[in-house]
Amino acid sequence: MDPRSALPSIDKLLRQAEARDLIAHHGRENVVDMLRRLLQARRAAAQGAAPGPEGVLAECAERLAARARPSLRPVLNLTGTVNHTNLGRALLSHRAAEAAFQAMTNATNLEYDLDRGGRGDRDSHVEELICCLTGAEAATVVNNNAAAVLLMLNTLALGREVVVSRGELVEIGGAFRVPDVMARAGCRLHEVGTTNRTHLRDFANAVNADTAAFMKVHASNYAIEGFTAEVPQADLAALARRHGIPLLIDLGSGSLLDLDAFGLPPEPTARQAIRDGADAVTFSGDKLLGGPQCGIIAGRRALVDQMRANPLKRALRVDKIILAALTATLQAHGDPDRARSEIPTLRLLTRPQGEIRALARRLCPPVRAALSGLADVAVVDCLSQIGSGARPVDLLPSAGLAFAETGAVSVACLAQAFRDLPLPVIGRIHKGRFLLDLRCLEDEAAFLDQLGQLDWGPDRRADRKATAPRRRPESGPLR
Repeated sequence: MDPRSALPSIDKLLRQAEARDLIAHHGRENVVDMLRRLLQARRAAAQGAAPGPEGVLAECAERLAARARPSLRPVLNLTGTVNHTNLGRALLSHRAAEAAFQAMTNATNLEYDLDRGGRGDRDSHVEELICCLTGAEAATVVNNNAAAVLLMLNTLALGREVVVSRGELVEIGGAFRVPDVMARAGCRLHEVGTTNRTHLRDFANAVNADTAAFMKVHASNYAIEGFTAEVPQADLAALARRHGIPLLIDLGSGSLLDLDAFGLPPEPTARQAIRDGADAVTFSGDKLLGGPQCGIIAGRRALVDQMRANPLKRALRVDKIILAALTATLQAHGDPDRARSEIPTLRLLTRPQGEIRALARRLCPPVRAALSGLADVAVVDCLSQIGSGARPVDLLPSAGLAFAETGAVSVACLAQAFRDLPLPVIGRIHKGRFLLDLRCLEDEAAFLDQLGQLDWGPDRRADRKATAPRRRPESGPLR
């Protein structure tokens, strides 16, 4: 007999008590849809004995439970990359998260002027703060820095040329390239100089009747060393003024504070760019600034007003949640000491190696016990990195736990077991060892409380073929 004819009908399945329980929990439409999918798959396979109602409903319950679980989950970032692009970049401060929550759960004066009792401008909630921190005349906010560059170029250089040093035509995450963004903005790229050396005369010789702007792109995600030369911002700004064209600067990660004062590798700031004569500066809100994902444009009022009037601005604008979190983050930057303690990105980047090493020593014994001799665990010094394209060659002294194979469990299986925890723990594999860099671990209890749930079943043994781990795009070296 054809096994397909023995499959239970939808009506029969829905009359079962188990189905009524599923409907109460997931809704009738979801249950019927899942049952229909399962039966169709069984009919298409047409192999083996047909399952009874109990088997179909059990599989339905499992599939519906998996569908109901959120795909976006919290994880513990122990990769050693503080602002890890794949893991969500910057963590919001408690103050910023609370501001976002209040905006999410209440009506707000997003575009309502409480003094005049009429329509307002959503940029008004952050513009003054941005101007105070950068020295700019005006500012606006869009959904990320690539959008900020797109809006700026489309507004100021549509159909015309923008002169850029060849050594600054960067590619950012996800294979997005500055030349491609410029093309989509509707302007034409005019490259000058060479990969490693560009001079002021290169910009001067490139000026023609079709030149709309000079643009400088901060090399935040790579470094060119050796026989190099680049044009200082102030010199380029002076040349731009002589020709009556704007100087546009894309800072990328866009720190608002002097990181050198915190003992970190220095990054150019928007304030310095404005002081040097930049007419418009773009930077991210979710990298070194430590806030929500957004792109900030600061500069001369006349230019910023033109960008606000561009129809693209509405397509790229941010919502009340982003503005609330950004406001709280910017307020903290008004006091560098407060910013360093309150904003997670700055706090983690400036965390002393001695403190991290002490944490590693506390965690090593319980971790070693949880592995029950399946792997050698040792406290090691290692190197962290900032991440999100910021200062890739500058590494931060850190400490962590390194796991070496003993023959019982492979390194790949170790990494998978930690990823399979209820609160996934994401580390990195380096030089044949699995490493947990503890720079970003602040919730020690959350890490320890789930060690007993590490799965060391037979499918994780070294004599079984291990699935190779996915390549992690951002990784700092283990010393």
